[in-house]
Amino acid sequence: MNELLVEMPPVEEVITSTTQEHACDSGDHAQRLMGMRDAMDILSGKWKIQIIAVLLFKGKMRFMDLLRVVDGIGAKMLSKELQDLEMNQLITRTVRNTKPITVEYEITPYGQTLEKIVTEIVGWGTEHRKTIMKAN
Repeated sequence: MNELLVEMPPVEEVITSTTQEHACDSGDHAQRLMGMRDAMDILSGKWKIQIIAVLLFKGKMRFMDLLRVVDGIGAKMLSKELQDLEMNQLITRTVRNTKPITVEYEITPYGQTLEKIVTEIVGWGTEHRKTIMKAN
């Protein structure tokens, strides 16, 4: 019977190096989870990404136009979501001194940094719908 002999390092070295590797990984892992939590806190919910996508793809819009385009959202919820997005510097709110007063919303340069993510979500959603439709 052929035996494969492998020289193993002392157990202390294995434990120390493994512990150090996991310490680095867990620090990186914790940072990644914190980043994910931060992003989800800002973008979670049914409406925020839809609102961001509309403003990214259509540009500056008035409140009532957003209300019509974001299917199913109510005025009160739209107002709340827009306030949250404005507070997080993803959109700007501009009040025009017209009769009646016009309020416009626009994506900020910081909000535009989400364009790649939103585009990926749109692509994934489109492919997912096709996959599910084929299966049924």
